[in-house]
This record gives sequence, structure tokens and C-alpha cells, in this order.
Amino acid sequence: MPKSNRCFSAFIILSIFSSFLIASVGCGKKEAAPVAPVDVIVTQAAQKDMPVYSEFVGQTMGSQDVEIRARVEGFLLSVDYKEGSFVKKGDLLYQIDPKNFQTTLDQAKGKLGEAQASFQKNQNDVNRYRPLAAEKAISQQELDNAESAFMAAKASLESAQAAVDEANLNLGYTRIVAPIDGLIDTSRVKPGNLVGRGENTLLTILSQVDPMDIRISLSESEYLIFARAKAERDVKGEAKLDYPILLILADGFLYDHPGVVNFIERSVDPTTGTLSLRISFPNSEKILRPGQYGKVRGVREVKKDAILVPQRAVSELQGIFRVAVVGADNKILMKTVTPGIRFDDLWQITSGLNAGETVVVEGLQKVRDGVLVTPAPMRAAPSDDNSPSAS
Repeated sequence: MPKSNRCFSAFIILSIFSSFLIASVGCGKKEAAPVAPVDVIVTQAAQKDMPVYSEFVGQTMGSQDVEIRARVEGFLLSVDYKEGSFVKKGDLLYQIDPKNFQTTLDQAKGKLGEAQASFQKNQNDVNRYRPLAAEKAISQQELDNAESAFMAAKASLESAQAAVDEANLNLGYTRIVAPIDGLIDTSRVKPGNLVGRGENTLLTILSQVDPMDIRISLSESEYLIFARAKAERDVKGEAKLDYPILLILADGFLYDHPGVVNFIERSVDPTTGTLSLRISFPNSEKILRPGQYGKVRGVREVKKDAILVPQRAVSELQGIFRVAVVGADNKILMKTVTPGIRFDDLWQITSGLNAGETVVVEGLQKVRDGVLVTPAPMRAAPSDDNSPSAS
């Protein structure tokens, strides 16, 4: 290539390179566009006493479950109640044919009359013989015989009276009435059935349902948790926990009335390793029925001055828990925390976070250390008195 052409090519390449260099220097002088703040929802870490709940599945039972049985033998005349209804104490439930028992009573009354007449005669004899024996008008043997006859007549009278009382009692057993107010089951027998032969035939079951009991079982370890917490409160001189015992029904709703413990089993069942408790709940609305299942919730201890944040404010990666804290300059600081016990939708933070610090609840996936945010306060969730969380 001629020397002039080579010089021209070099000049062209140098010009292009210079143009790029000038353009690059010019671009470097432009400022980067500012990053827009990230919108997030925040709340403050609260500090308050936190009740620690335990829940146990249990089954309802009447506070009294009474077996209604036939106490005398006979044919059933009638069933005088509506099955599955509520009955009052004294309401007629069954009638057994009373004819045989009425006859037995009449016979017993006749024998009682005879015994009363014999008793009166022998009493008169003794009253008449005593002054005669004192004047030696009759022998002592005659007086002794009269007194012996009087004692025998007295015993016969007492026996006849007992027979009348028994006959009256048996006749009364032919009318079977409700011993308590309650909910009555279906009848095991029908009119015309022979009942009471050889055994006290089970007729039906009557349950007192106001109040209603629910039986739960605690494992040994659960019992020890409650027992140690109570012992610790006693040592510190703290008052009894003022938290109600709640019942969560099978549909997930909270029962309207709190309960009280009315019975604790004397010993742990060695076959199951559990301790049984009965908890009583008012049931004036008759919502609870025997045999229902539900969850009993009770407070076993209270965490004093616990720091609480919504569970969704805590992120977890490979066992490391973090929260995003919004600083005074609206910049994010990611903090590693140690979570504790969960309570409804809240989570206790045992370390790494201070009460009153502002944490991100929504938008956590969009932030990192140093990111500028526009915080908006979290709206309070509407309370629902029929939900378990309302406790």
C-alpha cells in the first residue's frame, strides 16, 4: 500500500477513536436518576404481657348422667315423654302395670289390721293382769304369758306395717318420674315389654345439661408445666391467673361462656399416662349436647413485657429469622432476631428487636439494607368476638 494511503487510514482510525473517547467522557458527566422510595406497610413492635395458651381436645358430658331403670317387675303400660326432649324433675316418664302391686298392698293392709287387733287385745290383757297379779288374784305365770303374747303381737304389728310400707313403695315404683331436670334420650323399651325381671332393666338415660361438663386429659408433661407455673406464682406471691377457660366448638367458633374446673382426677392413669379433668360450662341456651367434641383453651403462664410483632413481619431463610426495621430517615435496616412463642397472629421476639421499633409488615420482599421506603401504618384488623383469636 502506498505510504499516503497508510497515513490516511491511520488518520481515520484515530478520528473514530477520539470521537468515542469524547462521547464516553461526555456520558460520564451525566448524573444517575434517583431511585423511587418503596411503598411498605409498617407497624410498631408492641410490648405487653402475653398469655401462653394450651389447647386440649375434649368431649362433652352431662353434669349428671342418670340411668332410668325399672325397679319392679311388670309389663310396661306407657312411655309418657317425648324422646329427645327436655323434661322437668317430677315429670312422668313411664308407667308399669300396677294391678299386682295394688293387690299386694291391699293384702298387706288386711294383715296389718289383724296385727293391730291382736296387738290391742294383748295390750289390754297385760294391763288387766298386772294389778291382779299384784294382788295374787292370778299367778305370775299367767301374767308372764300375757306379756309374752303382747311382745309377739307387737312384733307382728311391726312386721305387718313394714309389709305395707314395702307394698306402697313397690306400687310407687310403677310410676317412673324424672329425678332431675335434663335432656332425655330415646326409650330402650316400648309399651307391652316385660321389664324388671331378674334385673333392673335400663329404660333410658337422662342428662343434666346446664351446666355441661367437658372431659379432657393432660399428659404428665403437660400437667407438670401447669403445676410448675402455679408453684412459681405461689413462690412469688402472684395472684391466680385471671384468664377465662375457653371452649372452641367444632365449627371453629368460640363458645359464649367461660368455664371453670370442677374436678381433677386423683391420680394419673398408669395405662395412658394422662390426668383427667372436668370443666363445667353454663348451657342455658342448650347449645351444647352430650357427646360433642371441642377444644378447651386455657392459660398456663404469662410472658411479662413480651415484645410482639405480626408473624408476617418475620422472614426466615435457612433457619435465620430477620425483620426489616425502618429508621428515622426511612431507610431499611435488616435485623436478625430470635423468635419465641406464637400467639394468634403475633410472634414473640426474644432478642434482636426493641419495643417501639417500626417493622415492615407488607412489602418485605421488596426491601433490603439501605433501601429508602415510604411507610404507611398497618390498619387494625376488625375484631371478631366469635373467633378463637378474640381471647
